[in-house]
Amino acid sequence: MSHSRLREIAALTDPIERARVLGTVMAEQQALVEEAARMRRQAIAEARENGHRLEDLANTLGVSPGRISQMRKGSAARAPEPLAHVPEPLAPVPEPLATRAPEPLAERMPPVVVRRSLPTEPPASGVEWTFVSMTERDDIRTELRLLGVDREPARDHIATCLRVQPGEDVIARHRLILADDVPVRAAVSYFRVDLFADTSIVKPELLAPSLHEAVAAHGHAFGHAEETLMARPATEPETGLLRLDPGDWVVQVLRASYSTEDTPVHVLETVCAAPRHVFSVSQAGGSDQF
Repeated sequence: MSHSRLREIAALTDPIERARVLGTVMAEQQALVEEAARMRRQAIAEARENGHRLEDLANTLGVSPGRISQMRKGSAARAPEPLAHVPEPLAPVPEPLATRAPEPLAERMPPVVVRRSLPTEPPASGVEWTFVSMTERDDIRTELRLLGVDREPARDHIATCLRVQPGEDVIARHRLILADDVPVRAAVSYFRVDLFADTSIVKPELLAPSLHEAVAAHGHAFGHAEETLMARPATEPETGLLRLDPGDWVVQVLRASYSTEDTPVHVLETVCAAPRHVFSVSQAGGSDQF
């Protein structure tokens, strides 16, 4: 928008009309900014695929390499909010999860540590059972439990990733991951209603062989994903669901996946019990620094 247009709006004598016009102009400009950011993100990704180094791109654009990384993250760079509500398990919870003894949880729950790779490895995001098998003991027993499938209002960061309005209904698939009967992660997959309302995604059952296959079966080929991580104290519902001690922390990982046509098709929000995880972080591609 030009400065002359702003001066024209500033000259409007009716303050309500002035505010209305400014709001309209700001919305139009925001849409242009978002589209420009998407096109810039695609251009940077294309340049990286063509072999251009992160440092070279940063020098050409006059920004730091860290800023280039932020540009590439796009909408998922927004910090995730804590889960406001975690549904109770639909099926009876086996021991020791059903026990609510007053002694500290660490004294009655076997120690268990599982691994989580960042960025999420392709098999992990494609096959639901693969990523829970990365543990410190080969003989650890894992379980994936579906807690429920329903529609719920999209919180701000989920709406941003799915490109819907905050509060708009989205499809949510709540799951709980256990290792040796110890809950280690609560995972929620979010989908747009307009894309998946009448598909297998809404079935109240675990999907075989994976959610990835279910999404692909409806014509969405995977294009790229954006991932963020945040450590924070567990909320009260998370403390109960993951059987944590009061004051324990969680690590919240938000992964937004987009199709080859840049359509947001899946947002995975995983809340990991911090005392039961080791995170393996891979080296960023294209870097030759120690």
